[in-house]
Amino acid sequence: MTLSTPAKPSLRPLSPFFSSGPCKKHPGWSLEGLKDAVLGRSHRAKLGKDRLKRVLDETKALLELPSDYIVAIVAASDTGAVEAALWSLLGARPVDIFAWESFGKDWVTDCVKQLKPLDARSFTADFGKLPDLTQANFDHDVVFTWNGTTSGVIVPDGAWIKDDRQGLTICDATSSACAVPMPWSKLDVITFSWQKVLGGEAQHGILILSPRAVARLESYKPTWAIPKIFRLTKDGKINKGIFEGETINTPSMLCVEDVLDAMAWARSIGGAKGLAERTQANFKVLHDWVQSTSWIDFLCADTHVRSPTSVCLKLSDPVLGALSSEEQAAFCKKMVSLLEKEGAAYDIGSYRDAPPGFRIWCGATIDAADVAVLTEWLDWAFALCRADIK
Repeated sequence: MTLSTPAKPSLRPLSPFFSSGPCKKHPGWSLEGLKDAVLGRSHRAKLGKDRLKRVLDETKALLELPSDYIVAIVAASDTGAVEAALWSLLGARPVDIFAWESFGKDWVTDCVKQLKPLDARSFTADFGKLPDLTQANFDHDVVFTWNGTTSGVIVPDGAWIKDDRQGLTICDATSSACAVPMPWSKLDVITFSWQKVLGGEAQHGILILSPRAVARLESYKPTWAIPKIFRLTKDGKINKGIFEGETINTPSMLCVEDVLDAMAWARSIGGAKGLAERTQANFKVLHDWVQSTSWIDFLCADTHVRSPTSVCLKLSDPVLGALSSEEQAAFCKKMVSLLEKEGAAYDIGSYRDAPPGFRIWCGATIDAADVAVLTEWLDWAFALCRADIK
């Protein structure tokens, strides 16, 4: 098979940042937007606490959460938020955990191997597929990730979640909160981080609780010891201060100012609706290119559960398909390195645990025009690298 090498594209993306986390800053971002950050002051002083409370209020408004849901800033990004929920809430009932990618499988490990004695069932699927969600028993607590960032597979809707459930639904919403519409009333615990769809800085997590989750915290005490960083109660009652801007540990006020700036941008484009529309516009560009390109395909074959944010792709060239997984990974790495050297795309390799391929972020801070230019560079890099395969 002989492939002609196309001419090197004449344009580069204005912003070549397509990492799936930390993700690209929002259009127009600059350090000037952080000039009012509360630096050199205690986060417990009125000025700092007011900023933290403002983040909570603006998060609730941006996501359009139910009025009786409460929001907190916690440590250690989305991971810390999920861990705080698992350590503080589980154990009152059996738990069902659904996982189909790397981070969801970490929650399986926590529930099955770490939080003992916990009556846990796990339901897993390979990369690119979704487990059978109908297996969930809603008399149990149910733990799952809405969007599998490393597999490109997303829960399509909340129809499978019962309204009259007895257990709690604990949802890791990283890569989906602020990107796709989500049925908040179906979710009792929601977690995400600023570093994904909003393009904020890392290390801070958001934890959202429904009244049902609050009731659990106040009526049940786990048998295991809870590290201070995960404690959400005080003297048997929810620690309300955490949900009013009194963080458990010291936050970065520079990061706080950065996410306030990101949410201001989000409001300027139409809030949750505008964020979702930009995400879908970006995904459509990539989708249309994949549909018209023979050498690439989606890792997720089912269009109904294909993620529009962390878009995972695999090689479909027949010759490359005959290579070993290690050889395919080397080919993809060569392409990724070439694009990085050209300044056309950064950090688009598949996650280290995932099958060989590419992972391209299409969240709201990305511009569709940049995605379109990226596809030209992908075709160029593929043809160049493919020419070396005999």
